[in-house]
Amino acid sequence: MSTDTLRHSTDSVTVRSISVSDMHNNVYVITSRASGAQIVIDAADDADAVVALIDSAAADAAVPARVEWILTTHQHWDHVRALAAVGEATGAPLAAGEDDGPAIESAEGVRIERQLAQADRIDAGDLVLDCVHLRGHTPGSMAFVLTGHGLERPIVFSGDSLFPGGVGNTWEDPERFASLYEDVVSRLFEVYDDADVLPGHGDATTLADERPQLAGWRERGW
Repeated sequence: MSTDTLRHSTDSVTVRSISVSDMHNNVYVITSRASGAQIVIDAADDADAVVALIDSAAADAAVPARVEWILTTHQHWDHVRALAAVGEATGAPLAAGEDDGPAIESAEGVRIERQLAQADRIDAGDLVLDCVHLRGHTPGSMAFVLTGHGLERPIVFSGDSLFPGGVGNTWEDPERFASLYEDVVSRLFEVYDDADVLPGHGDATTLADERPQLAGWRERGW
């Protein structure tokens, strides 16, 4: 487990993260300074560490903080191992893409309170996230986009659908790659001139840095 990292901070919002497990999964907590509303993205593993991150982020708020939503980017096992425990510890409702939600419920014994589709929004007081369905890595993979709050540019929490240097793994399946590539281009690159990208594993990037590589990704097919 890594130490708590402050990824973004403005007068109205903070984004903190930790890396957990041997898969180096990134767990993110967004906190509103004014309202204390918090959103957790990918309770991947090590529930105690995730709860500690939530508690650390709560100190960023001017009022008592509360987790309003726990969001899961996709159904893969390494992104949900602490979901049940963190949900129980916080009492927060869970949300995931509608095409992955039933699989998460079955595997983890949880209830997905809200099953998300393209262009849905998650509201948590003054925090609002746009939901972007990126089909290919899994059927219901979602990215979540935070805008406003004095941020220099939007933040895309991309799960395993977009990384530095390419889209997520589609296991050499041409149809799955084409689907994911098309969604990433049309729903992220063509919507946002630039955005910070915080993926489910590893280092951050930006849409501006990745944009010149898009044609090369399409040509190589992964």
